[in-house]
Amino acid sequence: MSGHPKATYRIATIEGDGIGPEVTRSAMAVLAGACGAGRLDFVMVPGGVGHYQASGEVLPKDTLKACRELDATLHGAAGLPGVTYPDGTEVGNELHLQLRFKLDLYANVRPIKLLKGVRSPLRDFDAAGGRSIDYVIVRENTEGLYASRGAGVLLRGEFASDSLVVTRKGTSRVARFAFDLAEKRGGALRDGRRRMTVCDKANILRSYAFFRSICDEVHGEFPDVEIDYAYADAITVHLLKRPDFYDVIVAENMFGDIISDLGAATVGGMGISPSGEIGDAHGLFQGAHGSAPDIAGQDLASPVAAILSGVMMLRWLADRHGDAALGEDASRIERAVETVLEAGAFVPTDLGGKARCSEMTQAILGALA
Repeated sequence: MSGHPKATYRIATIEGDGIGPEVTRSAMAVLAGACGAGRLDFVMVPGGVGHYQASGEVLPKDTLKACRELDATLHGAAGLPGVTYPDGTEVGNELHLQLRFKLDLYANVRPIKLLKGVRSPLRDFDAAGGRSIDYVIVRENTEGLYASRGAGVLLRGEFASDSLVVTRKGTSRVARFAFDLAEKRGGALRDGRRRMTVCDKANILRSYAFFRSICDEVHGEFPDVEIDYAYADAITVHLLKRPDFYDVIVAENMFGDIISDLGAATVGGMGISPSGEIGDAHGLFQGAHGSAPDIAGQDLASPVAAILSGVMMLRWLADRHGDAALGEDASRIERAVETVLEAGAFVPTDLGGKARCSEMTQAILGALA
């Protein structure tokens, strides 16, 4: 907690590309409906592939300034297939990658939670039946293998290499973030124990052994949280077989990227999976899905991931500013989403239903009221 409640929170809002504008507007409507008039001021700023094609800039200076100076950032989605830089990498990724590094958003937080009314592909897990899934993956967001983006070596079309970067500072702060989160949660669903699992390949590579050793050091600051270890290959099995064992998982950038998508699939998919990218001073929140240009503009996208990302944003702001009312608004939105999904009359297309983006939005607003 670093401040006091505000009358109005100003949110830098980037609609982005593809379905980004649709889901962002849905999230804005639901957040405003829950928080009331004047509590949230959505400041619209440009960015993404569409802006790049028009101006040559994926992240304008004024957008970066807004993201740096306002209270939080809400982001729809960025990227369009076929729009790449000369080296073949996608332009769309550059928007949130630049924001990630320039705002030092070192913890990528991916809640993996089975909502009531959603059927998990894992046959033994059913929230309504009393056996659910609820853990959080914290992915180190500024180092690891992805730190090499734009700096790898391609030699005469015959040899390519990228470096895996692990530093003491980067690992200790994300481990501390993950332990702190585990300390605040209620423990793993299976046994109620506060647990932080380190996902790595410490048995093969020195960089991961170093990552694990630093997590061990930081563990000394959190005696009420137990530490657990899982190799990256093994955890892909465990997340399918015993997801209720996990509470908080911390992982290097690439491994965290992979296992968070796997986790999302076990609770219904990317269309209902939120994410937050958080640093000491800034927070950016967006659905875990991509821009889905094949359904853009057709009112077919699920707004749930964007809305739940907004829930994460409200909770982050509530914690940061000591604003209990904002935290209560976040919980009301989450309950409204579950009420709609559980009732079954409105189910988004990615979960096998026929509800349009606008219909889901109105149904959630109705449940809030």
